[in-house]
Formats: sequence, C-alpha cells, structure tokens
Amino acid sequence: MCGIAAIIGLEGRKVDVTALERMAFSLQHRGPDDKGVYINGSVGFGFRRLSILDLSTSGHQPKVSHDGKKILIFNGEIYNYIELREELRGLGYHFESTGDTEVLLAAYSEWGRNCLPKLNGMWAFLIYDISEKKIFGSRDRFGVKPLYRYSSGDLVLFGSEIKAILHSGYYKADINLEVAARFLIEDKLDIDDLTFYKGIEQVPPGSAFELYLDGRQKAWFYWSLDDIREDEPVHPCDDFKVLFDDAVRLRMRSDVPVGVCLSGGLDSTSIICSMARVRTNAPSPLEAFSFISKDYDESNYISDTIKLTGAHLNRLEINPTSIVSRLEKALWYHDEPLHSMTALVGFELMSLAAQRGVKVILNGQGADETIGGYHSYFTTYWSEMLRKKEYLLVWEEIIKYSSVFGSNRYRMFLGAVSSVLGDRVAPLPLYRQVADLRRRMSYNTNGWFTPEFLAHLKIDRTIRISSLDDALRLSVRRYPLPLLLRTEDRNSMAHSVEARLPFLDYRLVTLMFKLPSRLKMNGPWNKYILRQAMTGVIPESVRTRVDKMGFPVPSRHWLTTALFEPVNDLLASREMKESGLYNTRAIRNSLELQREPGNKDVSTALFNIAQFQLWSRNHSSRLSAQT
Repeated sequence: MCGIAAIIGLEGRKVDVTALERMAFSLQHRGPDDKGVYINGSVGFGFRRLSILDLSTSGHQPKVSHDGKKILIFNGEIYNYIELREELRGLGYHFESTGDTEVLLAAYSEWGRNCLPKLNGMWAFLIYDISEKKIFGSRDRFGVKPLYRYSSGDLVLFGSEIKAILHSGYYKADINLEVAARFLIEDKLDIDDLTFYKGIEQVPPGSAFELYLDGRQKAWFYWSLDDIREDEPVHPCDDFKVLFDDAVRLRMRSDVPVGVCLSGGLDSTSIICSMARVRTNAPSPLEAFSFISKDYDESNYISDTIKLTGAHLNRLEINPTSIVSRLEKALWYHDEPLHSMTALVGFELMSLAAQRGVKVILNGQGADETIGGYHSYFTTYWSEMLRKKEYLLVWEEIIKYSSVFGSNRYRMFLGAVSSVLGDRVAPLPLYRQVADLRRRMSYNTNGWFTPEFLAHLKIDRTIRISSLDDALRLSVRRYPLPLLLRTEDRNSMAHSVEARLPFLDYRLVTLMFKLPSRLKMNGPWNKYILRQAMTGVIPESVRTRVDKMGFPVPSRHWLTTALFEPVNDLLASREMKESGLYNTRAIRNSLELQREPGNKDVSTALFNIAQFQLWSRNHSSRLSAQT
C-alpha cells in the first residue's frame, strides 16, 4: 500500500522535479517507509511506500523492468501474486523479490492490457512503456484504491489523493459548486467521478487507459457488473463459503501484523471467524478493534465472537468533546467532506490499530451492497416479485417479515405496489416535470440556502430500478459504496494502515450477481446466503440477529450537547454569513430546535454544513502549510 504521483508532459513538455517531489511528499502518510522518484524527459513518477510485502529494498518503487523498458508505480495489493508468479516463471520470467510489484510489472510485460482480468486485488497503477511512448494506467474493479487526474494544457497530473495535485503548483484551488450543492442540499457524495475541486476527477473504477506522449489517449472499462448473467450454481451456499474463505485467506498474505475491525454485525463477525480458522497455529491472538457506544450497545454480540475466536479485543474510547479537532484533522486527510460523524469512528479505529502496531486491517465494506444488507432492499425485492406476478409469494414473504419486525403487512404490500406503479408512469414527460419540480421545491423548505446557491444544483433523473440486482448495481456504482470506499481508504492511510475488503473479491461478487434474489433476501432475513453459509461457523446470536448497526454514533445527542456551542459559533461566523450560500439565521434556528424532543432529526444535514464550512476555511491553508 502506497502513495503515487505523476506528471506527464505532452508534446515534449519537460517535468519539473521540484513539483513532483512536492506531490510525493504530500502523500508521505500513505507511505512512510520508503520513497522514490523517476524522471525521464516528459515523464515523472513519484512514490511513497508502506511496506507490507517483501520488506526489503527489492520492493522499492518506481520499479524498472529487467529490460529497462517499462517503469511502474503501484498502490495496492495483488492478492493472487504468488499464483501469478508461478505462471510467469513457467513462461521464463525470473524474480528478484518476493512481493507483488515485480509480478505486476512482469504480467504487463507478458500480457499487456490483458493482464487486468488475471488480477485479484485492489490497485491503482501507472506504467511508462518507453518503447510505445505511452502511459498505461488502471484502477481496480470496484475502486478500492483511488487515483485522481487533472489535465491542463500540455500537462496531465495523477495522484493517489487530491492533495498531491494541489501541491504540484499547477492547480489553483477552485470549489466545484455543483458538487457542493448536491452534498449540502441532497446529502450526496462520491456519486460520480467529480470532486469538490473543479477539473480534478477520479479515474473510474474498473477502467484502464493509455496516454501517449503526443497527446493521444483512449480509455475503456475492462470489467462490468452488466457482463454477469444470472446462472445459479448447483451448490450456491457451499460455493459461497469456499470463495469467502479463500478471499479472507488471500487477504491475510502479509509480512506485517494483520488485524480486523469488529462490530457486532454479520459481516465483520464472518471475517474474524474465517481469519481465526486460517490462523490456527498462530503464536499470538488476533487483534480486533471495536467501538462500542452506550447508545448502541453491541457488546453481547462482540463478546460471543471474542469467546469463539480467542481474539484480543481493543476497545475505542471516544467522546464528543474532541470531535471538532478530530474532524478538522480527518478533513485534511480526506481532502473532501465526510458522510457523517460515523466516519470519524473509523478514523479513530485505524489510529488505534496503528498504535497497536497493526499495519493491515480486514474490514467488511462491500457486503451490504453486493449481498443485500440494507432494509430498503426488502421493498425492492417484493416489487420485483410483483412484476413477475408472484402475488402469493410476495404476500408470504411480507407475512414472514412482519412477524419478526412487527410492521403493518398491508402497508408494506401497498408500498411495493406503489413502487411498481411508479415505475410505469415515471417515463412519462409530464410526470418527470412534476417530479423534478416537487424535488426542487422540497430542497429549501427549511430556508437554509440562498437562491443563488440552489441554482447550482443539477437535478439527476431518477434511475429506474426493476429488480433487486438493479438496486445492488446502483449501490455498487453510485451510492453508497464509492463513498464508503473513499472513507475506508483515507481513514486507514491517514495512519499508514492498509485496509483489505474480502467481500469485494471479484469472484465472490460475480457469484452474488449470478444468484436469484431469494438467496439474498428471504422472509425477515437480509444477506440470506451469507447467513446460511455461516451456520455453525459464527456465533448463532450474530447469525440470526435482524437489526443492523455497524459503528453508529449518537449524532443528534452529541450535536445538542457537547457540540452545540462550537457548531453554533461556526454557524454564526463572519465567513459563514459572507459565503453567499446560506441563510444562517434559519440554520441556527434549526440547530436550536434539535434540542426539543419530537422535532425532525436534521443532525446529519447540520453536521454537513458545519464540516463543509470547516473544510472551506481550513483546507487550502493546511495544504499550503505542508508544502
């Protein structure tokens, strides 16, 4: 795991080594163990290394191929590098190192762009192919590892984080108000390749590109969920268990200590139990890191898991009084606003792991979006059955659900019917116009924003969802997975910790999109196949629980107690009033109303405004201080 930066000059433009070194230095938290720079005329690569595999100098980057014709900078891990190395040895390749970097470079040398489907891992890399006078780059299938890009005239800049581009000296910070508007007004983050900085975009997940030094370029997607067709295997539960255990096993390949983030939920519990089976003869217990809030107590579930695995539990203690200072620190590492106070829990968990000497953490991101973990998916599942005219079956499913959750079965059935009818009228032009008008009118009912700022919001067309798999694809591509992956990467790398995500092994995801919906949602159960596969493997108390928490924080309580004064002061600040974005009196009134029970909870929206203002105030100056 590392930080990479690059400056590519087009039409003979030379690289400024000082600018490149500034870019790489800004990423030192991603790679405190080693650094390197490569410059060859119009191509400059900068690198910061976090040593995970092959801790020797053989893992140094930029990595030059044996023939000297290809140079690689690489952020991530190729988990199946051992198997690929053996295949490449059979083709005549020789290796001096024991890590994955040299394997990746050899794989490109042998197969070119066709190496990508062979890779099982998370990555963002750039390869300078000297003989072809081009840069070949790629990002992993789901975008676990970041790669940002900025083009200006005859220069193209790349960086693992936005701050690398800002530090180059070639970019003048300019806020993208379209992105800011959809965040503050619609609470949307990371739903496409745009960022809060005009002109800086993400390289899309699952894509690759070739950039020639004469300015020619092309890009393509090498992998897509759309290419997966439903094809249920004979033994789906057994197949799932085998693939899941192998995904965990591969992600435990490391030359440094490996730990796990543990909530009391199904995903992290499944991971730690699988890890414990892999580590049967380990000399020391597995390190687990948990945050247990008094308001959302999952300690019983965590205790059952610790007893089963013998892991050592590290508890995170956090209180609201220090949230503001930690928020400013987290915002610097993220470069962009966070999705909620919950992101700060992950930030502190990674800090705790680093303090305990753990450099690799396994986590459960991706399970909800690929197996069906959110409760909103139930309505989508029922609507799918209605479209298939499976009326009796959907009624039976709703009865099973309501018997556990106590919901009104008739209301849920009508909700599913309404969803189906809505899909039928949604394509009509008049309906779209009315729906867009109603959405736009609803955005400022509280009077928080100025008309000028509201004008920056672009209304996205509602994406039609006709099946559970449609909803899952949307969750993977647009929201919330891209945001959660950004959060996971920045939180971990801020503390020089590598986060690995077994549920996003592409083989496991491919299996999930081949399976029918009934194996994901079933009666009151979400993630049904995972629950079935974990029978006898994880504590029964966790396997059969139907509620979902994760690492929640009592945002409203914190906002109306310990955080009330600092947030109120921020809202009353001069720069807030002069920004041209807000009606500060209305916002402060809403904050005051949060103290009264029964009023609508708008703590997330208030937190978004507060952190956006902190980000606007401090981000540029803090970046400059690092130069």
